[in-house]
Amino acid sequence: MVNLKTTVAGVEFKNPIIAASGTFGFGREYNSFYDVGMLGGICSKGLTLEPRQGNDPVRIAETPSGMLNSVGLQNPGVMHFIEEELPFMKSLGTVVIANAAGSTESDYVKIVGILSDSDVDMIELNISCPNVKCGGMAFGVLPDGVYEITHAVRKACKKPLIIKLTPNVANIVDNALAAQRGGADAVSLINTVVAMAVDFKRRKPVLAAKSGGLSGPCVKPIALRMVHECYKALDIPIIGMGGIMTGTDVGEFMLCGAAAVEVGTANIFDPYAGERIVNELTKLCECDNITDVSSIIGGLKVE
Repeated sequence: MVNLKTTVAGVEFKNPIIAASGTFGFGREYNSFYDVGMLGGICSKGLTLEPRQGNDPVRIAETPSGMLNSVGLQNPGVMHFIEEELPFMKSLGTVVIANAAGSTESDYVKIVGILSDSDVDMIELNISCPNVKCGGMAFGVLPDGVYEITHAVRKACKKPLIIKLTPNVANIVDNALAAQRGGADAVSLINTVVAMAVDFKRRKPVLAAKSGGLSGPCVKPIALRMVHECYKALDIPIIGMGGIMTGTDVGEFMLCGAAAVEVGTANIFDPYAGERIVNELTKLCECDNITDVSSIIGGLKVE
């Protein structure tokens, strides 16, 4: 038997597979395909203080080996989540992570305070959101911004705090270290890569918002490199993400230093992806005589 348990910031997961924010709703739809309680955890849609309708269509586009999205954080608002969605998610018997977003530091502090008083197990801070007080620059672009928003939120956060890092930066390690200094209990990376698709015949961008976030297998090499670099520098755990499609992908991220992973784009084209990847990871470990999956974390051999 393979022990798939792993621990992130003092929270135990039955396995390292977490459904990523924005690709799994609140788990209801996918639960009609398989028991999503078998997953290590579920991360909610990005939540804001008030409900949001999201961006105008077109807001999803297929690309070679990936997809672009510009959904715009469509969500029912944090109070609806707590009253209507969270009880269902808790009933699944898996770790529940709430993804929090905002446009100002005050927004983040308020929503994290609300979520801290709820039954969520962990809070993941989406700092790729545009900071309206800084001309629209994302909170997570510069290390100083990462530190400031993490430090401010830490004071209001009673739950383990994960900072979700954007890859659209000069040096991901500097930003990860800034999150650690600010009081993060863990970091998750990578968020999507800013990109664009063009419709030649229409002479226009495919997405109504012009650009969006690129995800899927095409970003996996970027994500692996960034996870490995951060693992070498950090004292806090890492949740890896970016193009994970198979159990072998999970193993690769763990070798690079991830204690757990989030699976996103795979859920969109394969509703059974989470279940399949858990099973594939089990078989991978069995074939390699690995009895405890956590033993491979950071085991990448680099000369």
